[in-house]
Amino acid sequence: MSSGNGKSTTHKPITKTPEDNRTSKMVTGEKKIKNEKHNLKVPNFLYDKSNISSNWKNFKQSLGHIDNSSNNEVKKGKRYKTFPTQKSVIPNVTVQRKKHLNSDNREITKIIAIDCEMVGIDNGKDNMLARVSIVNKHGNCIYDKYVLPKEPVVDYRTHVSGIRPKDLDNGEIFETVQKEVAEILRDKILVGHALRNDLKVLFLSHPRKAIRDTSRYKQFRKIVNGGTPGLRRLAKELLGVKIQEGEHDSVVDARTAMQLYMMYKKEWEKGIHCKPRHQK
Repeated sequence: MSSGNGKSTTHKPITKTPEDNRTSKMVTGEKKIKNEKHNLKVPNFLYDKSNISSNWKNFKQSLGHIDNSSNNEVKKGKRYKTFPTQKSVIPNVTVQRKKHLNSDNREITKIIAIDCEMVGIDNGKDNMLARVSIVNKHGNCIYDKYVLPKEPVVDYRTHVSGIRPKDLDNGEIFETVQKEVAEILRDKILVGHALRNDLKVLFLSHPRKAIRDTSRYKQFRKIVNGGTPGLRRLAKELLGVKIQEGEHDSVVDARTAMQLYMMYKKEWEKGIHCKPRHQK
């Protein structure tokens, strides 16, 4: 065949060597693998309970109350389509929570949580401080004292408060406890549940902007359709643990409130510091 410049060109037939055949098969195999990526089947062993991370179990054990009847546990041999229903499944929250729970640090941190136990005076309906407990952001107790009664106790409310007469016999005088607690609370972010009641029996106040009350956090109130959620309910729904089954423990309650705050800290603080759009 002649080209335009008068020179004749010939086309050599294309031949394939054994190496070319092997290369073609490899390319075909790669395409097959890529096509199969969209149809991968997850091995059954990934759904085996024994392969579930132990971090969450360790987290629940820190509160000393484990709920073994959780309906969220994956059943062996069955597959379920799951959807993220809680912020607690976010990986970075899990890492942060593990760090705090494994810490033995008992320093007075910038963030602290408080809980008080009370007894009844006068007609039994009025409250008087009987015990106050404070934990740091790691969940470790940094203050825990019983308070010597200033008035006759009519009702110890032992079935709820856990307070008995012998606990208060050697308690600290109220003025000392009040002074020590006030010093700890100064310039701190204060976490707790229904903090108004705790501050009232302590005859103390705290800046509103520095209060993180788990009974008033908007996201937590959604659990009870806008009402006021109990700490026991929040612990069960969000932490998967059981507390307050009988006598209360102010250290456990303060620690639970701190765990709830630390789990949602990022979203909580973002909501506080972000101004509404109509404000400048």
